[in-house]
Amino acid sequence: MAQTNLIISTLKKTLKSHGKTYADVAKHLELSEASVKRMFAQQSFSLNRLDAICQMMDMEITELIQKVSDYTARQITELSEEQEKELVTDIELLLVTISVIHHWTLEDILQTYNLTEAQCIQHLASLDRLNIIELLPANKIKIKISPNFKWRKNGYIQRFFRENIETEFFNSRFALPQEKLIVLNGMLSQESNAILQRKLERLAREFDELTKDDSSIPLGKRFGYTAVLAVRDWRFSVFEQFKRKD
Repeated sequence: MAQTNLIISTLKKTLKSHGKTYADVAKHLELSEASVKRMFAQQSFSLNRLDAICQMMDMEITELIQKVSDYTARQITELSEEQEKELVTDIELLLVTISVIHHWTLEDILQTYNLTEAQCIQHLASLDRLNIIELLPANKIKIKISPNFKWRKNGYIQRFFRENIETEFFNSRFALPQEKLIVLNGMLSQESNAILQRKLERLAREFDELTKDDSSIPLGKRFGYTAVLAVRDWRFSVFEQFKRKD
């Protein structure tokens, strides 16, 4: 699925560079705009539709694939263990890192957090050194990570967030309109568990696509949401005392 993510992400960038919108794609494909947005979010493209979108931009599919190759050659998909360790040992630097990954500008960071411009620029210079961004003139930020960038599995950053999720995230009644907690419990075969995991992965991709789509919206109209998607073979510990030992 990583390659699919890259192809769709590159397609969206190419559409934008050609001045094309979802509405233009919808008109060309004779679909509703809602259907096109859903198609991009779910990454459910037939080759015929992908070819039609490319033709709308006077391109061949092979040219789009070449763009993917050229783009990913310049991007990083994962940090080294040493890079993650450097981020997690400096909370200010980690804060700035998360902000720029979410497409914040220097002005956004300064307006939101109690950091000086000099502090921010120092951290941005560190991110430039770590090859996460390119710090451009006038302190503009060019993100250098790939669309399918992920933190290292069980690495420093994942462990940092996991520890905070355990102590902070679930300290809520989830009663506000913008909150939702669903706890499911049931018995599944291994085959059904695999299907469920694929559905969770698809939902995670849709969440990621929505964050990318909304990155151009002013910061004041975007809010920081965290979704935790998990499934495991687990039983309530209070029930274990009743389990037969034989």
